[in-house]
This record gives sequence, C-alpha cells and structure tokens, in this order.
Amino acid sequence: METWIYFTLLAAFMQAVRTAGQKQLSGHLNAMATTAVRYVYALPFAAAYLYWIIDFRQTPLPDLNPQFLKYTLIASVMQIIGTACLVAAFKYRNFAVATSLAKTEAIQVAVLGALIFSTSLSYLGWFSVVVGVVGVLIVTKVKFTYADVFQNPGAGFGLASGLALAVTTLLIREASLALNTDLMVSAAVTLLFMIVVQSVISLVYVFIQDRKQMPIMFSQWRLCLFVGITSVIGSIGWFTGASYQNAAYVKALGQIEFFITLFLTYRIFKEKISLKEYIGMFLIIVSVVILLVWA
Repeated sequence: METWIYFTLLAAFMQAVRTAGQKQLSGHLNAMATTAVRYVYALPFAAAYLYWIIDFRQTPLPDLNPQFLKYTLIASVMQIIGTACLVAAFKYRNFAVATSLAKTEAIQVAVLGALIFSTSLSYLGWFSVVVGVVGVLIVTKVKFTYADVFQNPGAGFGLASGLALAVTTLLIREASLALNTDLMVSAAVTLLFMIVVQSVISLVYVFIQDRKQMPIMFSQWRLCLFVGITSVIGSIGWFTGASYQNAAYVKALGQIEFFITLFLTYRIFKEKISLKEYIGMFLIIVSVVILLVWA
C-alpha cells in the first residue's frame, strides 16, 4: 500500500480512540478547555516527533516561508472555529443532525479543493466520497426532516463546522507542500507550528473566559495526557497523509473511523447492530474499496 494509506488509517483509528478520551474529559472541563488540552498536552510530543523525523530522514529543518506561514495561521484559526461551531451546535435541540452534517467535511473538502486549488477527483473518486458520506450519515442513525435541517440553527453550525474543518485540511496540505522538502518532515513542521499557535490561542481564551479551568487541566493530567498523546499520533497521520495525497481522498478513507468507532462500541457494550447500521458500514467499506482499488 502507498504511504498515505498507512498514515490515514492510523489517523482514523487514533481519532476514534481520542474521541473516547475527550468525552470523559468533557465531564471535568468546559468545551474550550477540553480543546486546549488537545493542543497543550500534544505539544511536547509533536516537538519530539519533529526532532526524531529530521534525524531519521536526514533532512535539515526547512525555512518557514511567507506562503507556509499564511496557510498555517489561517488553518490554525479555522480548526478552532470548526471545533467551536460543533460545540455551538450542541446547544440546540436535534444536535445529532448538526453533528451528522459536520461529517460532510469529506465532500466539502472535495468540492473546495476542486474550486480553490484545482485538485479535481476522478469520477470514481467523487463516487467514493459521496458513497462514504452517505454511509456515515446512515451509521449515525439520524432522521433528517425539513425542520431539522432548515429551521434548526444547530444544523447551520454543523455545516459551518464541516466547512471550517474542510478548509483546514486543504490548507494543511498546501502549507506542507509550500516547504518544498521531504514530505514527512514538512508534515511534522506544519503540525508543530500549528499546535504552538493553537496552544497559545486556546490558553489565552480559557484564561480570559474561565481561568478556574486551568488548574483542572493540570489536576486531571492523566486523562489529559491520554488525549494529548492520541491526538498528536492521529494528527501525525492526518498531516502526513494529506501531504502525500489529495486531501479529499485522505478524508474519504478517513471515514472508516466511524466503522472503527461503531465496532469498538459494540465490542465493549455487547449491543446488537441494526440492519440500517450494517447498510451504513457496508457503504463505508464500498467507498474505501473503490478509493483504494479503482479511484
């Protein structure tokens, strides 16, 4: 298999694991503090990974050119906005609809990539992305109604979240390529730079908004460390995968995360899988097969 496939599968698995940790952590911290933990506790590991990959690949640290700085700064802010929009969606009734609409990120990446960066997909590539998104929406077991989608503000926040995260993914790829060096090294540099920026932004926001959250971020260090480690490993996968391959393909393959999450959930809680969920998982698998074999 190609390099990007290994890293994307790693990212999908680690994101599923990280989400479980973040759900537990959200019982102790508010939304922004939980988001800050993802960056702050990941920072030393991202730095260590960059040091290791530079030595392993025998590649010097590249210069951070203006184009790279522009892309990464915008991507850093857009990722935080995407997270904030998703959190905002939770305040509304039918937030499951909003969450599901946020998962249209994969198809939004494909559309924006084609419109802004001229990274068009093959016909089978488009088909794979659409099938994967439909499969994810089926797995989430959400019933969409006119009121849910067009009259629920949470749905707007959900789509906005998907849009912001789609822009983030596209800019991560462009930032990495702008360094014109070994792709694993450029992905690691991009990751560390963004985590530094996001750590500063999120910590300042938490300090201003509710500084009482900061001691809790340290008292719950074990759970925070788990979130930080799983987050940085997942990000290494996403950033490296997007550096090697069209971001739309990376996100399409990344949809397998929902299959992994559902599988782990049912293995732990021993619940039965409904026919609808089987259909959704089947579509995700079909999407991945088309992507890897024919697209």
